[in-house]
Amino acid sequence: MNLDLLTYAANPDNVAGAAASERYLFVQADIADAQTVTRVCREQAVDTIVHFAAESHVDRSILGPGAFVQANIVGTYQLLEVVRALPEIHFHHVSTDEVYGSLGPTGLFTETTPYDPSSPYSASKAASDHLVRAYARTYGLSTTLSNCSNNYGPFQFPEKLIPLMIMNLCDGKPLPVYGTGANVRDWLYVDDHVEAIWTIVQRGRRGETYNIGGEAEWANLALLHKLIEVVARTTGRDALALKSQITFVTDRPGHDARYAIDCSKLKSELGWAQRHDIESGLLETVRWYLDNPDWILRVKSGAYREWLDKNYGKRG
Repeated sequence: MNLDLLTYAANPDNVAGAAASERYLFVQADIADAQTVTRVCREQAVDTIVHFAAESHVDRSILGPGAFVQANIVGTYQLLEVVRALPEIHFHHVSTDEVYGSLGPTGLFTETTPYDPSSPYSASKAASDHLVRAYARTYGLSTTLSNCSNNYGPFQFPEKLIPLMIMNLCDGKPLPVYGTGANVRDWLYVDDHVEAIWTIVQRGRRGETYNIGGEAEWANLALLHKLIEVVARTTGRDALALKSQITFVTDRPGHDARYAIDCSKLKSELGWAQRHDIESGLLETVRWYLDNPDWILRVKSGAYREWLDKNYGKRG
């Protein structure tokens, strides 16, 4: 069962394959609507909630933090209230490494790293993490929690770095890089992330937190150069000409310098491992965007939103 409010980044094209299955059920609802969520959980005999739903774009959180407080904090609270009323449900909470703040040139985030969020987005996710742990302790709920690094891969909404750069490369548009491009992120291919979550839901110790990382640290500018090489190699275009599209823009406020994940607990306890390195992950991602121009056109034109508005009404 896929429960989603259908806000700006929701796209029915992304789940078309799953939606064709008789095992798939879609419910349009707000996670903050505890009454509706409780009703459908009872009707469908739900035994596990995997809580992906979140406002997640840092720049948007700087411009409008209220939506992040509502979705990430209030929404998580209401879901926990559902599970408190239906304690047979296991609750897995998907979070981010951004709650830990910024690292210096060395070191890794572990599951015990103190929280030090820098943006309204990461602060809202930190608050939701604390709520999950508090509900588990106070009410005895069955929970697990995961903090992941930067995701990338097919179907990603183009406000995120990698799909934005791929589309701009193909369109001949500028490639905007914050500051000097020295900020470092750990990159995790989306399939590896989902497989990690499924592993935790199946075998993770209740009440535990697991960090999920790609173990692929790249400075933003270096990653963009790597991405350009992959695009050039895949399309036969000139890499130097593509690199001329790079432009440097004013850094965003509170921009964390470096993230890096220690995911050894997940690997040693549950036997998970990444199946993609940055080379194979970027290649699969670039090929997907190049092979799916209709998806890109519908996103750029807003046609997917027109379909949603027609079938479900305007949701922002």
